[in-house]
Amino acid sequence: MTEPLTPGEQRLAQLAEPEKEVAAGTRTLVVGPYLTRRRFSVGAESATSESNPRPVEARLDEATGLAGAIDLQIVDSLIAPLSAPRPATYIGSGKVEEFAGLIKAEGIGLVVMDCALSPVQQRNLEKAWGAKVIDRTGLILEIFGRRARTKEGTLQVELAHLSYQKGRLVRSWTHLERQRGGFGFLGGPGETQIEADRRMIQERMSRIERELETVVKTRSLHRASRRRVPYPIVALVGYTNAGKSTLFNRLTEAEVLAENMLFATLDPTSRAIDLPHGEKAILSDTVGFISDLPTMLVAAFRATLEDVIEADILLHVRDVSHGETEAQAEDVSLVLRELGIDPDDTRRIIEVWNKADLLSAEDRQRLGTTSLRTREEGRPILISALTGEGISELLTAIEEHLAAGRSSYEVDVPPEDGQGLAWLHENTEILDRRTTETGHSILQVRLVAGKEPRFLNRFPQAKVL
Repeated sequence: MTEPLTPGEQRLAQLAEPEKEVAAGTRTLVVGPYLTRRRFSVGAESATSESNPRPVEARLDEATGLAGAIDLQIVDSLIAPLSAPRPATYIGSGKVEEFAGLIKAEGIGLVVMDCALSPVQQRNLEKAWGAKVIDRTGLILEIFGRRARTKEGTLQVELAHLSYQKGRLVRSWTHLERQRGGFGFLGGPGETQIEADRRMIQERMSRIERELETVVKTRSLHRASRRRVPYPIVALVGYTNAGKSTLFNRLTEAEVLAENMLFATLDPTSRAIDLPHGEKAILSDTVGFISDLPTMLVAAFRATLEDVIEADILLHVRDVSHGETEAQAEDVSLVLRELGIDPDDTRRIIEVWNKADLLSAEDRQRLGTTSLRTREEGRPILISALTGEGISELLTAIEEHLAAGRSSYEVDVPPEDGQGLAWLHENTEILDRRTTETGHSILQVRLVAGKEPRFLNRFPQAKVL
């Protein structure tokens, strides 16, 4: 029987999951408060210029998809154009009044603002509308909180939640003065509830960070053990809902959750795959990226994203059937740069154009022409993870990228050296094999990293190809 939580633990749990009362099926309004006009200062573009070049309709559709990912009932989604954010409510007073009437008439209980709200703006909008308000960061945190399954994922989401909530305590406790004060005139004001909450949050964040340090050490040990095998690491990266998990299942025959839903997969998964010439690799499926990804999430999930940083090959999976595929690719590149990875490194990154099954004949021809204009070493591969189209070409490309810079040899194995033949099959990549009339096996092999000294010691007469 579990022990009941103390009042402090109950309060901390409430703070760690600030949006828990947002139940599935809540009647929801999605608002896109987008800057639609560029304002210029002399010699430079002003700070109020729009930083996201996507069409506002596409951005609103994505925000609506995020809300739908946690089963909210979307009553309506509206664009609120503005020339500059308002300090008090982000959008203008006219739009605040207009939406207030709609919210009351439709019985809306939640408003999702597709922007980053300050605590004061969030509180003012909730007062004006009589409904709960969350911004883009809060919505993504809510999705991550519901998707996390492993202890590591749960800790990372909780850390991001607490970091987000720490600066918004003024919204939670405006109705309280102080927790407890002294008697008479000499007792002092006591500790305010906000100060107590902030202290509890900081203590909990410190504990989580210590636990995540253990996670990082454990992952480092796992990576070290894989290097001793050693199997190369291939990591899937890409925009959320690009089809990474479907591709992971296709290549590994696993059963990772793969749905047409934003952030369907959160916790990383790794499996072994076989490459065309028998070499094995570890394929890692990672969390999807998204535009305006909160920096606190990048920081909180850095332990998970270490697999991306350490990977030998990155498969950048793109949904080429999506109208905003180029903008999505740029968002992924921005996150990769934050992780210290050059997105233009064609020696390490393979661009995978997924969802070919959704393309028309004209789109296929257009993409084919675009692909041919790309240098061969960075040429993308068109696939359908759903149907299997292009998968063999992708595996060949992975193998070729891993083989770049590796040495190849031709070796003559006499018929009596069965152990030598077995060693070659176990430790090298067999490119070709033929048998002579005398029973000798002539093999062309490519060496896995780190195996060359042992190979030359075992087969000193091998010829370099």
